[in-house]
Amino acid sequence: MNEDAVIHVVDDDRAAREGLGFLLGSLGLRVEAHASAAELLDRLDCAGVGCILADVRMPGMTGLELLDELGRRGCALPVIMITGHGDVPMAVRAMRAGAMDFFEKPVNGMALVGRLNEALALSRSRAEAARGAAQVRARVDSLTAREAEVARAVLAGRLNKQIAAELGISLKTVEIHRHNVMDKMGASSAADLVRLLVAAGWTET
Repeated sequence: MNEDAVIHVVDDDRAAREGLGFLLGSLGLRVEAHASAAELLDRLDCAGVGCILADVRMPGMTGLELLDELGRRGCALPVIMITGHGDVPMAVRAMRAGAMDFFEKPVNGMALVGRLNEALALSRSRAEAARGAAQVRARVDSLTAREAEVARAVLAGRLNKQIAAELGISLKTVEIHRHNVMDKMGASSAADLVRLLVAAGWTET
C-alpha cells in the first residue's frame, strides 16, 4: 500500500537520520533523508504521497519555521515532529500550527511507525481528493462561455424558463446547453451538478 509513499526524515544530526532511516527502511518504508529544512524544500515533491518527519530544533530553519513555509507553499504532506525534552513547548506550538503529532527523544519506534502509517493514509486521501478536484476543474474548463452561464444559473437554483428569460435565449436552447453541461461534467442530476461545481470552487454569487 505504501510502495509509492516517501517518508522525508529531516534532522541535522547524521546519526539520528541514519538511525531513523534504518528503522523505517527495515520495515519496508521508503525513506529520503535531509540534513536541513532547506535541503528538504529544494528536493520536495508535494504532489506525491508521503509525510515529513522533522526535528524541531535545527540550525538555520527550525522545524516550526519549516512548517510555516510548507503552509505558504500549500504543501499538504502531513508533518510529525521529533523533539528533545526541552523543546516540547515548541513542538506543541508546531501542532497548533498544523503538525500532525510530535515524539520526544528517545523515540518509541513502534509507536512512531504506527503514527507514520496513519500519516501516509492521510496523505493518500488528500492526494486522491486533489486529483479528483483537478479532474472536476478540467471538466469545468471544457464548458463554453454560454454553457458556463447556464451552469451558474443552475447553481443559483434557476429553472430553465428563468434561465431562458435572463439570458435572452429560447427554452429549447437552454435545454440543449444544460444537457451539454450535464454531459461534460458527468452529472446525473441537478444536485450532482451543483456538488461538482461547488467542488470546483464555484459559488452562487
